Amino acid sequence: MNGAVQNANRPREVPVRVSAEYEGRPGDIARGRELARGFLARVRATRNRPVSDRAVDLVQLVVSELLTNACKYAPGPSLVDLELAEDRVEVTVWDSDPVLPLAEGPDPDRIGRHGLEIVKAVCQSFEVYREPVGKRMRAAVRLADDHEGTALGHAS
Repeated sequence: MNGAVQNANRPREVPVRVSAEYEGRPGDIARGRELARGFLARVRATRNRPVSDRAVDLVQLVVSELLTNACKYAPGPSLVDLELAEDRVEVTVWDSDPVLPLAEGPDPDRIGRHGLEIVKAVCQSFEVYREPVGKRMRAAVRLADDHEGTALGHAS
């Protein structure tokens, strides 16, 4: 009984992970960005972690691009997971389409279809896994700028 009382008196920590399901409806992309903004605001407020404004913008961008692709190309639901992992946020988007995305080569005349190029440019890492149903895409974005204030993207 004493252990239960101790657990009840502990301050409640913000979850280090949040998930949401989307159906490809109007407004899903905006709701995904809001999920990211709210998650990072809670990380700032309760985890005492530095989260740069740039990281907030980049995580929203990554969620937006990956969720847009899921809503556009995959039939059925998609899932977004955001997870705090050391000095970064891992953004994972699952969708029901088994076709793995490929970044196209640079083409200044191409209109659209630059999302994967953008995600790969601003993230520390990007991975795609085929699942029994569909695929899972995972991107990592650093929470804070480095000491020189340089971009949060992958190491050159």
